[in-house]
Amino acid sequence: MENSNQSVGLTQNPLVMALGKSQKDFTREDIMRFVVEHDIKMINFMYPAGDSRVKTLNFVVSDLEYLETILTCGERVDGSSLFSYIEAGNSDLYVIPRYGTAFLDPFAEIPTLSMLCSFFDKDGRELDCSPDRLVRKAVASLKEVSGLTFDAMGELEYYVVAPAEPLFVTSDQRGYHESGPFAKFNDFRAECMLYIAQIGGQIKYGHSEVGNFVLNGKMYEQNEIEFLPAPIETAADQILLAKWVIRNLAYRHGLDITFAPKITAGKAGSGLHIHMRLMRDGRSVMLDDNHRLSVEARKAIAGMMLMAQSITAFGNKVPTSYFRLVPHQEAPTNICWGDRNRSVLVRVPLGWTTSVDMASLVNGPSAAGHRDFSGKQTVEMRSPDGSADIYQLMAALCVACRHGFEIDDALAVADDKYVDVDIHKPENRDKLMRLQSLPKCCTESADCLDRQRDVYEKYGVFSHSMIDGLIRELRAFDDSHLYDDVQNDSAKLMELVSKYYYCG
Repeated sequence: MENSNQSVGLTQNPLVMALGKSQKDFTREDIMRFVVEHDIKMINFMYPAGDSRVKTLNFVVSDLEYLETILTCGERVDGSSLFSYIEAGNSDLYVIPRYGTAFLDPFAEIPTLSMLCSFFDKDGRELDCSPDRLVRKAVASLKEVSGLTFDAMGELEYYVVAPAEPLFVTSDQRGYHESGPFAKFNDFRAECMLYIAQIGGQIKYGHSEVGNFVLNGKMYEQNEIEFLPAPIETAADQILLAKWVIRNLAYRHGLDITFAPKITAGKAGSGLHIHMRLMRDGRSVMLDDNHRLSVEARKAIAGMMLMAQSITAFGNKVPTSYFRLVPHQEAPTNICWGDRNRSVLVRVPLGWTTSVDMASLVNGPSAAGHRDFSGKQTVEMRSPDGSADIYQLMAALCVACRHGFEIDDALAVADDKYVDVDIHKPENRDKLMRLQSLPKCCTESADCLDRQRDVYEKYGVFSHSMIDGLIRELRAFDDSHLYDDVQNDSAKLMELVSKYYYCG
């Protein structure tokens, strides 16, 4: 995964160590030299498909000429088998490797070098709906309107599932930041984090999450891995490959993994929260000179408030997504934003804006030395989950932020949608009643996307045919009454959970 923040001096990535340069600077010649010097036997091309999972094409390294050929010309694939909106009659696509994403496959017994690819059409033009191009178009449109670029990072939540153990059982739904032996899979998560770092992922931290329970002789333990901010194309690549790593490592250990948004009633679901920050010339503009949320940040939030209902079409793509978006489960239900409040849709987390040198208070005067941490301030969209197409979601969030700069009353919208209380408490009922709700199902999400499609299609970011395809896929679930049908029928609920258990 290409990452502009990657340090050559402190890295777990074997390619970065061997080549002495950041991934973003890798060249074809670097790749060829590494293959020869490290006796690499195979090359893998990898690319995201319409089901949001990574696909793989294998090559045996037979000679240098063939290696140079595939690195230069790529290979031909069947686009209709990868994307539902590409017709079989005109489906041939080229996949061209992105050298800056190269990594050693940590699971291959045969020495293998893998790279993510971009898609091109028959005329040698980058495919308009190629996932990485979609994100770049969204960033370009934001910069054209606002002069700003867009960094993001994901919080990847998942459940580890294994036979229940009788010892050191954690209290139900009390697993947040739990240590061993009460948390059983901290070592597994640490191993996942190391593998992700070795393939180029820039990780902020990992921890056990609140969700844990026992059901039918199995224990379910929720975990989270969070990334550092990066340009959104890189952030999307990291999420795509991190899910691939976690699943492969789980399979190796005989564990089961699910990123599904909801796996049983009354227990915490898994989200894919996205943190965002706006950038100008490599510096964050999220805070003003008084360390308050900037005008630019509030305009972006206003855009997300206005586009929130249709964002679910990209970030909540299966019927069980909407079983998670219910009150009292630390998941949003209404369109509002606030500071530190986990019941809102867009949260402004703590941003190290205090002038207090906390390290010296803990460790004494020798630790004194205050730094400017304003670049750490983000805003967090809390509705998406693991069913998301991560490239579409990142692009949609970027478009929504851009929309905030295109409307005249953005600051008034932001003020109107701000809440500083728990909106689900009885005393705040009046405030809750005036807030719009998120969609209740895929069908409703499709309708919201249809109403707001012009914003996404503006500047040619999302194509008309892609939006048509998304609406068609969401409406095909026909799930308008599904929640009411299954919420009191545990057998039907578990059947539905099983259907979308391996989504994304």
